[in-house]
Amino acid sequence: MNKLRRIHPALVLLLLLLAVMVAKSPLYQTLPGLMAFLQRAAPLVILACGASFVLITGGFDLSSGALITLVVIACALITQGDPDLTWQAVAAVYGMGLLVGLVNGLVVTQLHVPSIIATLGSLLSIRGIALLWSGGAPAGYLPDKLRYLGRGVLREVSVTGTMPIAVLVLAACVLLCAWLLHRTNFGRLVFMVGDNAKAAELAGAPVRSVRVGAFVVSSLCAVTAGLLLGGFSGVSVDVGTGYDLQAIAAAVIGGVVLLGGRGSIGGACLGALTLYALFTVLNLLGFSEPLRVTVQGLILIGAAALTGWRQRRRSD
Repeated sequence: MNKLRRIHPALVLLLLLLAVMVAKSPLYQTLPGLMAFLQRAAPLVILACGASFVLITGGFDLSSGALITLVVIACALITQGDPDLTWQAVAAVYGMGLLVGLVNGLVVTQLHVPSIIATLGSLLSIRGIALLWSGGAPAGYLPDKLRYLGRGVLREVSVTGTMPIAVLVLAACVLLCAWLLHRTNFGRLVFMVGDNAKAAELAGAPVRSVRVGAFVVSSLCAVTAGLLLGGFSGVSVDVGTGYDLQAIAAAVIGGVVLLGGRGSIGGACLGALTLYALFTVLNLLGFSEPLRVTVQGLILIGAAALTGWRQRRRSD
């Protein structure tokens, strides 16, 4: 009985949703089909990992969706379709991500602006910059080298048959985030700050630097997700819309506590895969986009309530 209680609820829900996907579509009855599912889910999983750092410190990052849009538009405008400028564009957008993370973190820690307000302001500012830079209607296209990150697939791979490049990028990002959060001093400080910032400060922890670092990690993950989404979907002013809230919902479903101090990268990954599997099932069942958004909101409320209930049980 105790072993059953240790099973993550998101894992049970994910398995149920995967079973529905397999039953409803022949595509998901094959390993290449499941690899394609992971390829499409990769941006959300990476975003959820990055969002977890900020959430565990007790903050919010609402700017990641707008940053994704800026990344895609910037890559198109910098390269103008020229594959020789691919790496310059990649370096430029990672520099933008670093700057956004630093600005978000410094506004929160130095100006004492609540993170939800600070990153909402960033969302609007970044989206405005992207629209201004592109003239409101982004022109151009991404070179094949950039699109390969989102669309590229290795063929004749043993066991799985195929291996999307996005899945390899996903695995690298998840491993890096897991190491950073669970195996480094920075990760231990992230949990300390989220659990009790005052106590951490009195103990000599660099609370402000840790919070800034969490926002930087979140923004760099958003840049990576943007590169994958741009490669898969192409250039659009709406490419990142909604992903910020989806990342938070995914992390909460995976057990990351909204008030900070608790969470894991493994849980965030489970939550993101569960949320994307739910969206896939709703599509297979013919549900409309507005209903998907409604379900996402209900899931976020339910996941937050479940997390609070589990926390109270642990305290008792």
